[in-house]
Amino acid sequence: MNKILKISGLNYTVHGGGFISSGEFKILNNISFEISSNEIVGITGESGSGKTTLAKLIAGIIQPTQGSIKFKFSQDEKNSKQGPVQILFQNNNEILNPYRTIDSIVEEALLIRDKKIDASKEKNRIFFSVGLSENLQKRKGFELSGGEQQRAALARILAARPELLILDEPFSAQDVVSQVNFIDLFKKIKSEFNLTMICVAHNLKILKKLTDRIIVMYKGKIVEIGNTDDIFNLPKHDYTKFLLNCENYDLKYDELRFAKSPD
Repeated sequence: MNKILKISGLNYTVHGGGFISSGEFKILNNISFEISSNEIVGITGESGSGKTTLAKLIAGIIQPTQGSIKFKFSQDEKNSKQGPVQILFQNNNEILNPYRTIDSIVEEALLIRDKKIDASKEKNRIFFSVGLSENLQKRKGFELSGGEQQRAALARILAARPELLILDEPFSAQDVVSQVNFIDLFKKIKSEFNLTMICVAHNLKILKKLTDRIIVMYKGKIVEIGNTDDIFNLPKHDYTKFLLNCENYDLKYDELRFAKSPD
């Protein structure tokens, strides 16, 4: 399987300031791993473990202090007008203009990518895939519910045709049934759009049902990487065992997935 991402010796350090704190604080310490094409990889750990910082580094929002992040995409990065790495933020306002219609936001993204594209046809494909009705497409961002905004933000991202999609705590504000709906949605678009995904989440219930592999982080370091089944059934590191013991991760997925909600 082709490797789409290789991270080697990654460090990220910030400098303290002011009267109370000073000096350097290492947020990430010697992070190394690889991701293959079409994988869904989860990154988990408690708040402050460095998982969101790692996601921002991969997305290019911030730059590492040391180490390398190398991509191998099928599209030509130099000639691409939109990056092959996209991130679905926990706050959809980072992606959606609340005062523009969803239709116009997605069409603009399509035309930036390719001015000759059949925007109408591609919009229909994307909106159908994410489950946004024609009525919702004509609404402005602020007129949508939280779940609808997330689907609209996802449509905007798919219009950029990414190869690597990073999900930043995408389930944090959802009820259990909505979480199951989005598990199904992410699996669906992964197949339809040939995506590789990284899901940053503290919720182990979600990662168990969504991911192929899981990276466990603690205090800026990776303490365990493994196939999802191995992480849950044969955890090796004490911190991984602690996380599993702290959460009842037996989500009754097969029952819930048939109780679909609008979100």
